[in-house]
Amino acid sequence: MKKKFVAAPPQELSPYRHFTRQEWAALRADTPLTLTIEDLEKLQSINDPISVEEVIAIYLPLSRLLALYVAATQGLFKATQRFLGAEDGKMPYIIGIAGSVAVGKSTTARVLKALLSRWPNTPKVELITTDGFLHPNSVLEREGLMDRKGFPESYDGSSLLRFLSEIKAGKHHVEAPVYSHLFYDVMPGKSISIDRPDILIVEGLNVLLPNKPGKEIPFVSDFFDFSVYLDADDNDLERWYVSRFMTLRETAFRDPRSYFRKYADLNDVEAERTARDIWQRINLRNLHENILPTRARASLFLTKGQNHKIEQVALKKL
Repeated sequence: MKKKFVAAPPQELSPYRHFTRQEWAALRADTPLTLTIEDLEKLQSINDPISVEEVIAIYLPLSRLLALYVAATQGLFKATQRFLGAEDGKMPYIIGIAGSVAVGKSTTARVLKALLSRWPNTPKVELITTDGFLHPNSVLEREGLMDRKGFPESYDGSSLLRFLSEIKAGKHHVEAPVYSHLFYDVMPGKSISIDRPDILIVEGLNVLLPNKPGKEIPFVSDFFDFSVYLDADDNDLERWYVSRFMTLRETAFRDPRSYFRKYADLNDVEAERTARDIWQRINLRNLHENILPTRARASLFLTKGQNHKIEQVALKKL
């Protein structure tokens, strides 16, 4: 009797390579740690602790990978210049960092900036957040969008695209607006100047979001050479958000100038109830409607566990 052929079960196909924490940490190789404990204390955000071990296991391998990518891109750019006989100057390498409120984007962005600026081929690294490109509160109030702050429609997308276009073109002294978390608003007349960095890190909630169908304009992510998505379980994100809110109630909210001064005198029960309401009504909704669906657009995503430590890494295959 002829033996019946049974096909082997197909292997899982994925555009990503997946790593455990231990597997990713091994890719550090001999990359030296250039940050001290004092450096880390300055870089971390409220309720987003980061240890030396976390930097060694996760961020040193990532900085090594990015240094290789940047060097390769710089080499390709120089080769293209020689081919064209052009003298355009350097083109900055742009890294996008996306993820939910309270997931730790700011700490990740600052740690990467510090590490990458210590590589010899990228001494000039700049960081901006897309908060500066939010519409002013006066506009949001007029349009009835204050409760949708952080949603895509609350940003001045045209200004952000123009800024990134000028950065990518190698223009000198490109101005970016400044946002104040104390006043919870864009600061009129204030800006920072970005002058042809080797790397620009752009951190924001919706930086990987595609445009709406029918709009033939670039995506923000079209200007990125690499992108990182920070991921975590919804319950952990809510817990971290509430914890941060409770800490701010005892610190920044007590500043008489703070937009959130009204929350400073809430008792513990009222404060926690308020924080959970804001999370459920605004931040969780934004996460599921706009932010989480963009995860698959990232070059790499980092998945955090309950204690804020990154447990899994997924790197998109080239």
